[in-house]
Amino acid sequence: MEPDPTLVATRRALHGVAELVLAGPQHAAMDTVRLRVVPGGLATSVSEPPTRLVGNRVERADASTSIDGSTPRELAAALGLVAGTLDHVYRDGSGVGLDETLHVDDDAVAALVHAWSLGDEALRLLDPAQAPVLWPEHFDVGISLGEVNYGVSPGDTTIPVPYAYVGPWQVPAADDFWDQPFGAARLISDLSGVDALHAFLEEGRQRLGR
Repeated sequence: MEPDPTLVATRRALHGVAELVLAGPQHAAMDTVRLRVVPGGLATSVSEPPTRLVGNRVERADASTSIDGSTPRELAAALGLVAGTLDHVYRDGSGVGLDETLHVDDDAVAALVHAWSLGDEALRLLDPAQAPVLWPEHFDVGISLGEVNYGVSPGDTTIPVPYAYVGPWQVPAADDFWDQPFGAARLISDLSGVDALHAFLEEGRQRLGR
């Protein structure tokens, strides 16, 4: 599958915002990088007031500014924050610099937000006791159950479009279900909504007996 340059560029820009404008300042103040899925986008998990990435904008209290054409440093300053990297917390990440000018496409933003929203809802069905976490390192929303990671990724260098995954810490032998080196994956575009996504995650859980 050939990557869509517009989706890849938008995903990278949003990843940088999530990492440098949301998670970075939150970690500096509250010592956690955890983000969450909210209607229309993403938000910090514990900072008050919360910082939100909603559509093509970032918001905090009464402040709101457009991502397109801005840098992470400028976005944070517009919200009364200081943008911060997380290089001291993890090694992988967006690769976006504090002074890099970001560009996003509205349709690509909508596709990514749709994937995270479906993932958040399906994960809550899989385990109602857990609140799914949007991790800024790999930019996926997920939970862990019995040494198995379940979640939705917005795409990466291996699979360039949004996909759902079941990633057991010990991967079973490849078959018609376990189709990836890390476990199993299904494209969000191939799943007809929350019920189908939940069914895929549940099938992985049942196959693993966990």
